[in-house]
Amino acid sequence: MPFILETCSAQHIGDRDEQQDRIGLFAHPTRKGALLAVVADGMGGHTGGALAAEQVVHSARTNFVSSALEAGEIRDILAGSINDAHAAIRLVHLTSEQEPHSTACLLIIHHGKADWAHCGDSRVYHFRSGKLIAKTWDHSHVMNLVKEGYLTEAQAREHPQKNLLISCLGDEAPPQIEFGSADPLAEGDSFLLCSDGLWAYFSDQELGQLLSELSPREAAERLIQGARERAAGRGDNVSCIVLRVKYVAEQRPVPPWRRTPPKQAE
Repeated sequence: MPFILETCSAQHIGDRDEQQDRIGLFAHPTRKGALLAVVADGMGGHTGGALAAEQVVHSARTNFVSSALEAGEIRDILAGSINDAHAAIRLVHLTSEQEPHSTACLLIIHHGKADWAHCGDSRVYHFRSGKLIAKTWDHSHVMNLVKEGYLTEAQAREHPQKNLLISCLGDEAPPQIEFGSADPLAEGDSFLLCSDGLWAYFSDQELGQLLSELSPREAAERLIQGARERAAGRGDNVSCIVLRVKYVAEQRPVPPWRRTPPKQAE
């Protein structure tokens, strides 16, 4: 069944001096209905973080548009994009005095399904009619403690080391890459890609409710506004991409014998 993909992307500099997040939404040049969404949160001092995040978006777009998007190669595209960006960021580190790093989360809609990959603590959420179906787990110290049962997610949000990453692009070690998928897409599916400047201020339930009740544009506006209010003057860069699947009823052709004949001129 055909579907419409509604999308919106939004950013705010927060209370920082520089916007180091980068986002991107790209349609495939030849594959109808195929779309790439990217969110990257750059780190590394003046301009360095922004350059690292830009490299993530550039590598992802380059790999996406140059691929035929065969079903068996999607994860290779996602992993290749992250690894290519990592290599380029490491090269900047080796040839300059900067130490740029970045997170990465990528999602590809194709062939009626969605595939995603991430590294770091930018997140991908998948909701269906407001219910959380899947989300990425941050490559961070506190989320490892959550997995091991030492902390709850609520406690992790208040932990003093909540921003300590154990993997990101630009480190000496290769990036850890985790994958997820939704196959097939269904009516009511919504996806949220965002940096920690947004998800840090919302519960999963709040996110699901907003995405199910509002249009992508309205949801993005509400999320940015809510993050800014809850940050209370101490907010990080905020970035998000919202995608919603809306199925369209197929129009069956009217049989010839049911068609109304044209009126004859008198």
